[in-house]
Amino acid sequence: MSGEATVPNAVKFAFGGTAGMGATLVVQPLDLVKNRMQLSGTTGKKEYRSSMHALTSIIKNEGFFAIYNGLSAGLLRQATYTTTRLGTYSFLMEKFTEKDKPLSFAMKAGLGMAAGGIGSFVGTPAELALIRMTGDGRLPPEQRRNYSGVVNALTRITKEEGVLTLWRGCTPTVIRAMVVNAAQLATYSQAKQALLSSGKVQDGIFCHFLASMISGLATTIASMPVDIAKTRIQSMKVIDGKPEYKNALDVWAKVVKNEGVFALWKGFTPYYMRLGPHTVLTFIILEQMNAAYYKHVLKQEVSSAL
Repeated sequence: MSGEATVPNAVKFAFGGTAGMGATLVVQPLDLVKNRMQLSGTTGKKEYRSSMHALTSIIKNEGFFAIYNGLSAGLLRQATYTTTRLGTYSFLMEKFTEKDKPLSFAMKAGLGMAAGGIGSFVGTPAELALIRMTGDGRLPPEQRRNYSGVVNALTRITKEEGVLTLWRGCTPTVIRAMVVNAAQLATYSQAKQALLSSGKVQDGIFCHFLASMISGLATTIASMPVDIAKTRIQSMKVIDGKPEYKNALDVWAKVVKNEGVFALWKGFTPYYMRLGPHTVLTFIILEQMNAAYYKHVLKQEVSSAL
């Protein structure tokens, strides 16, 4: 039995969720800028010229701490989505792995997509709150929802719009998670292998960071059109029983018609810049927590916790 097996699954999932939350504390402003960029244009005018213009405008008009609006929802999203995804993936891996027979890449990819889809379904209410809280400051004061935190957002949405509204945009959220998981799985290991075989990079944090950024580029290109559909649907208001968008296809059609085809990749820079660092920070925090668990709880010294 390997040393890793001595760490209980519940602890692994808790560590995974905590690591994701720790990384979110650092990259939350990028998430906010990405969401604002994707919502720019819904009022009929282009609010931000670029990601940097969005960031400086938010700080100038709303104050420095406005870049952390929606942080509580971002943390809840990690606690629900990441923990469920890790738990589901681990469970599926155990179910499908036969003795002394490693799973194929295709099977791992399939299980990763399934786990991502299930995790994102559980995380959709927190995602909805995150989108609304990060986008609120761009609205005129009389149109703002003014949620005080994620608990207030979830209780008010349930009370004012019905419990099923918490899963509005669930379909594109699940599709995006599956696309992200598939793209990351398909490109991360290949990028890492290519970097190591070049002989110019040693295995370690720097190598993982480079591989994450290469993987992140492919993932961003593939998943952003689905992400903007999710953002617009979750942020929209229903006026007199009529929603702004019927579904993801309606979002894409209206965005392409009114803002141009490249508007589907709005917020590309912050989305991309968030992916790599978030992955690496999650990895570093996870390594440290695992190492501390081995040392202080299991009283073992290990060279690597993964």
